Amino acid sequence: MRILVTGGAGFIGSHFVRRLVARGDEATVLDKLTYAGNRANLDGVEHEFVHGAIEDPEVVAKAARGCEAIVNFAAESHVDRSIISSAEFITTDVLGTQVLLEHARHHSLRYVQVSTDEVYGDVPLDAPPCLEDAPLRASSPYSASKAGGDLQVLAYVRTYDVNASITRGANTYGSHQFPEKLLPLFITNVFEGKKLPVYGDGRQRREWLHAEDHCAGIDLVLREGGRGEIYNVSGQERENMDVVRAILTLTGGNPDLVHHVTDRLGHDRRYAIDSTKLRSLGWTPAHSFDAGLAETVDWYREHPEWWEPIKSGDYRAYYEQQYAARLAG
Repeated sequence: MRILVTGGAGFIGSHFVRRLVARGDEATVLDKLTYAGNRANLDGVEHEFVHGAIEDPEVVAKAARGCEAIVNFAAESHVDRSIISSAEFITTDVLGTQVLLEHARHHSLRYVQVSTDEVYGDVPLDAPPCLEDAPLRASSPYSASKAGGDLQVLAYVRTYDVNASITRGANTYGSHQFPEKLLPLFITNVFEGKKLPVYGDGRQRREWLHAEDHCAGIDLVLREGGRGEIYNVSGQERENMDVVRAILTLTGGNPDLVHHVTDRLGHDRRYAIDSTKLRSLGWTPAHSFDAGLAETVDWYREHPEWWEPIKSGDYRAYYEQQYAARLAG
């Protein structure tokens, strides 16, 4: 197939493009190249590239020409940034999704929406992982915008019979992840001898999913997922402080770098999802969290030429805005 991968120059999207090309598919990448989009993520991968925004119908029509499917990774995706300013999240995650669905509707394209476990909101510690029919209880502007996009998808399936599916993935990690998220932030901060700002008591729980396992699940849904169906892509649950300690062990970092700071507004305590439905299609993750984390640490250790320029640019202003007062407190 020729597949339009929106947000394909980003973290998970670029892993997905690599997977497609390796298996013989053709990829067109549509990416706005905001702060987290990086053409270098696709170095050495044969693809067609279109620069633009998914909320622009003309750009989408140009990029989707000749494609049989759309897989939508394009999103504003960082909770902390959504708390600072949420408008662009609505534009990309809701309006952009609607524009893509309109194109898929009028051109009879297969469509997969890449969503998040965060739409289910906070899961009590004594509760079982969420199934796909669990209520949406989004807590942050980011997760609410993703839930809005998901609802657009389901509406287009019901109203227009668009051949669309949704995947909801756990916290994803691996190479080429922009260093605002916990793993690359803490790994690279250790290498730089900088403090590790742990929100609150650090006992929040997340499921950790390797990027390659996540992409394998999305690829399976693209090819075998049902119209109007939702599929959770789960990871392995860990407490944040356990993850931080594992990073320190793998990097040889000083535990004194850990600083507990003021918690994120509205911070969810736990995310947990059940992927039995996806496993019934044949999905099985290939990476344990311990092995995947070690591989990820090694990648950042061996590729400072990728992350050092990022952390010296506009990122620095964001980092100061987000953490300077917290770390000084």
